[in-house]
Amino acid sequence: MIAVIVRNAFVELDAPLVYTVYDDPRTDQMYETFAGRDDAAYFVVEENGTVLGGCGFYPTEGLEEGIAEVVKFYFSPNLRGKGLGKQLLRRVEEKAREEGYKQLYIESFPEFSKAVTLYEKEGFRYLPHRLGNSGHAATTIHMIKDL
Repeated sequence: MIAVIVRNAFVELDAPLVYTVYDDPRTDQMYETFAGRDDAAYFVVEENGTVLGGCGFYPTEGLEEGIAEVVKFYFSPNLRGKGLGKQLLRRVEEKAREEGYKQLYIESFPEFSKAVTLYEKEGFRYLPHRLGNSGHAATTIHMIKDL
């Protein structure tokens, strides 16, 4: 269900579809990616048994030790603008801190400007280049936050 929400957001906001989460086969393997890991977590928002969004953190390949990437942070349109994104991001930060991470990294696009504004307000700062190897070479916004 998260994969559908992710891909719908890209289409809705006219974001790039190639070399992004949109065409990443791992987007369809969320459960397998996070199951049984102590160094990663993913949280979903549900209403009446329907998944409406989610966000997690993951030790993306190539990131320095102590840094995790905020991953698959997407909401369905009817969930946006209600403050739940901020709550979920803070939960992700809390859990990442508990797991020993010192920083969180995130990649995005100008098309997701409302999300980027949230990241700014929550203390993420811009980086001049990407970190790690997420496989999402089309991203143009790269940010990091100290935990």
